[in-house]
Amino acid sequence: MQRIDHTLPWSHLGTERRLSVFRYGHGPRKAYIQASLHADELPGMRTAWELKQRLNDLEARGMLKGVIELVPVANPIGLDQHLQSAHMGRFELGSGKNFNRSFVELSAPVAQRIGERLGDDPAANITLIRQAMTEVLDDLPPPPSQLEALHRLLLRHACDADITLDLHCDFEAAIHLYALPQQWPQWRSLAARLKAGVALLCEDSGGSSFDESCSSPWLRLAKAFPAAAIPPANLATTLELGSMGDTRVEQAQANCEAILGFLAEQGFIAGEWPPAPEQCCEGFPFEGTQYLFAPHHGVVSFLREAGEWVERGDPLFEVVDPLGDLVTTVRAGTSGVLFALDRGRYTQPGIWQAKVAGREPIRTGKLIND
Repeated sequence: MQRIDHTLPWSHLGTERRLSVFRYGHGPRKAYIQASLHADELPGMRTAWELKQRLNDLEARGMLKGVIELVPVANPIGLDQHLQSAHMGRFELGSGKNFNRSFVELSAPVAQRIGERLGDDPAANITLIRQAMTEVLDDLPPPPSQLEALHRLLLRHACDADITLDLHCDFEAAIHLYALPQQWPQWRSLAARLKAGVALLCEDSGGSSFDESCSSPWLRLAKAFPAAAIPPANLATTLELGSMGDTRVEQAQANCEAILGFLAEQGFIAGEWPPAPEQCCEGFPFEGTQYLFAPHHGVVSFLREAGEWVERGDPLFEVVDPLGDLVTTVRAGTSGVLFALDRGRYTQPGIWQAKVAGREPIRTGKLIND
């Protein structure tokens, strides 16, 4: 195992933050796994620690057949943000920016560098594109903030990977994942191993999130150069490992074994591994996800559990105004999987309370919430 520590610039006087990457194995293929980019989403970090222990053992036994890079703490900035005992890990306090938005878009600058050199050899094109991606990131001017420096380091490690896993969670949720629709067939095994409730599929959710910054450039380059053989060479997903409180030992170990089993199936680990379960969740268009909001202030009482299938018109939660005695029942506007609930129990208009993933597209434009 090789440990790589990157010192982040722009630290305050007398302080220093580092991003630590643990590299296992060797070979031409690479898997990249990071956890807790939203720093208060800790199931991924707990799962990453289990992965560290298992990867150390697998490497010592000579069972790794490729490179696996693991970043257990992907956001040392957000890990340090606490306000009156409340952890604020989703947004950078100084700028208000979401830590998982606005990553560098690589396809346009890569196309300018190598467009004329792309040909009909997929392997040669992959090598050329990955080299150009790293050059684009390395040639950027100095980062204007610590957040931008963090973004570049994370993307620099992941842009040349064959498989990229970004481990997150939601407030109260079933396990679910986000991915490109073109890559859903490859992800079905991992979704089945994790017992995921749903997969949300789209090419561009509108936020320049980390996983899309790794996978989408390959689609854009293929569309820009249709005569060239450009495969989707970075299989990238955001894995939402259930609820924020899902850090139990047995769940972290189960997540770890599911990920390792998938990596073994993809040729990164030798040995005998359990096959993926035959039963798997469905992949729905992200455009089919409905966000439900409270129509007025009040206390929320949820009527259904995350992970349940609901029908259009089913009551999902009540909002109670104890001063005006106003009680409103909010119902599902589409049939599908109720995959996430808000953690707060006092709400106001404009704050989502529940998310339902449906089969039929009902939204356009920016799909992802901040």
